[in-house]
Amino acid sequence: MILQSLRMAFKAIAANKMRSFLTMLGVVIGVIAVVVLIAIAQGTTSSVTSSIENLGTNLLTVNIKTYRSNRLTMDDLNTLAQSPAIGEIAPVISQSVKAKAGSISYSDGSVEATTPGYDAIRNLRVQFGRFLKQPDLDNRSYVAVVGVDVADELFGARNCVGEKIRIDGYEFTIVGVLAEKGSTSAGSGDSRIIIPFTLGQRLLFSPKISTFYVSAASSDTVTMAQTIIESYLKNYYGDEDAYSVYNQSDMLETISDTTQTLTLMLGGIAGISLLVGGIGIMNIMLVSVSERTREIGIRKAIGAARGNILMQFLIEALVVSGLGGVIGLLIALGLMGVLAQALSMTLTMSPAVAELAIGFSLAIGVIFGMYPANKASKLRPIEALRYDG
Repeated sequence: MILQSLRMAFKAIAANKMRSFLTMLGVVIGVIAVVVLIAIAQGTTSSVTSSIENLGTNLLTVNIKTYRSNRLTMDDLNTLAQSPAIGEIAPVISQSVKAKAGSISYSDGSVEATTPGYDAIRNLRVQFGRFLKQPDLDNRSYVAVVGVDVADELFGARNCVGEKIRIDGYEFTIVGVLAEKGSTSAGSGDSRIIIPFTLGQRLLFSPKISTFYVSAASSDTVTMAQTIIESYLKNYYGDEDAYSVYNQSDMLETISDTTQTLTLMLGGIAGISLLVGGIGIMNIMLVSVSERTREIGIRKAIGAARGNILMQFLIEALVVSGLGGVIGLLIALGLMGVLAQALSMTLTMSPAVAELAIGFSLAIGVIFGMYPANKASKLRPIEALRYDG
């Protein structure tokens, strides 16, 4: 019985190809909107999360906002580093500079004066040479570790270990080149020039420690590390407004909550398109019932039960909405490939989203096909046979 109803449904759809296509179009557009918008929201979430995680591992950022005479020293940071909850601590002084190698200049560079351990905290990997070592700080050595953009622009090659660059008239020897980091909304991660912290304090005229990064010993000790740092600084300055501690985990959690809300909102907006498509299915099915009133009368006269008529028209509505859902899903897949290139982000369709889209389109077919199918099943045979509309 169901197979026969399916054959009749496809026959009815094929008999009015243009009308069936226009009826499906609402469902197709609705499914495309749901799938693509959710994929963009999830892709944006993944991209932002990856950018934040790329800043460092279990990262805490501490800013000292007071200008009082009691200033943090490296000894203070070393004391903090003794805590088992803390993995690495590295102060940093940053400043935009112009670097030169011979007659070639690079004006997009940023000097970061820091200490060993900064590479582990900020997820920096050395591709050529080495990172800073303690003797570099002790001797205030004129050495530098550069990003790949600096190497490419000044030397035209990534492996430039041993080459010389000049920064504000001072000559530095390159001892390491970092692996490519890529760019984020905050800027390029490959334009940095890292020099010893002790030397940077002198050359950049910044003797105090105003910013330092901390990596927790593990993801489980991030909150404990934050508590230890805040307690130490509160005792040190006696004022909670003298410093701020930013927890990367809290930031990721906030972004996750925000993007989940955004995904639900976009999915809801796109779902309205499916509802509009469902109204189109109901209208067309009502027209179909009207056109086929005599056919319904004949079927009832020869013994078709009300349930048979109801099933026939309900299956027709399901076929229209189901086909529309599948076509929309296939178009959405192709569109996501194009948008992924245009937006420079990874867009994927999760099985859950595909199931949601198809399930919703079928539900639309049932909900909006029920009234026309029920109306058709209630027609009386004599009145249906007399109908000549």
